[in-house]
Amino acid sequence: MQDFSERSALVTGAGSGIGRGIALAFARAGARVAVSDVDVAGGEETVGLIQRAGGQAVFYRCDVSSAAEVRSMVQGIVEDTGKLDFAINNAAVGMETDELPDVPEAIFDRIMGVNVKGVFLCMQHEIRQMLQQGHGAIVNIASVNSYRPQNRQSVYTASKHAVLGLTRNAAIDMAGSGIRINAIAPGAIETPMLAAALRNAPAGRDQVIDKMSLIGRLGQPDDVAKAALWLCSDDASFTYGHTLAVDGGYLSR
Repeated sequence: MQDFSERSALVTGAGSGIGRGIALAFARAGARVAVSDVDVAGGEETVGLIQRAGGQAVFYRCDVSSAAEVRSMVQGIVEDTGKLDFAINNAAVGMETDELPDVPEAIFDRIMGVNVKGVFLCMQHEIRQMLQQGHGAIVNIASVNSYRPQNRQSVYTASKHAVLGLTRNAAIDMAGSGIRINAIAPGAIETPMLAAALRNAPAGRDQVIDKMSLIGRLGQPDDVAKAALWLCSDDASFTYGHTLAVDGGYLSR
């Protein structure tokens, strides 16, 4: 297990699902975790879970599509801990359910605002702080959609392609600065977002699992969390601009 004692970690979208799993994992590894979400109840629940397990966590309500809120969040973390060692940019909104000609413009703006602009803004402020420190690790949560499109998910798929572009180019920009930037592409992970997608899927749950996994089960948030811990650790010190698939073998087909 990684030892992140005396380290500071930010996890956006940590009020549920993958983000909560990552926040819990960093806390178990000893990090002081900044739990961020627009969902106050969910974020505070994650903080409570961490604290009851003996970990350290503070909640920051933040809409990552707002530059002012992101700036305030990062400033608050640095004021609280003096630094920002790790940042996991996980906050995202789910897939649309219409074919592209029928997607409302407001849905496009919302998905792009959170999934793309949100990652962009968070990276800007995280990198600025990490440059002052001379070190840091950032992990952006992409998706298997970053590589393979799905039915009725054109905008979501485009947003996750953009996350890979931001990750790769920022890794190039920051090479030699002491900051490592990578991504994770989760597959079908058991989360509220996936549950909502399955409710709208014409195929049944078993058919979706068969399509999305080689091993006959959905992934768990902790599967993604373990990958995030590794990418932030010194064990990954030679890993830059990489996207690690945590997908039950989906992309290997």
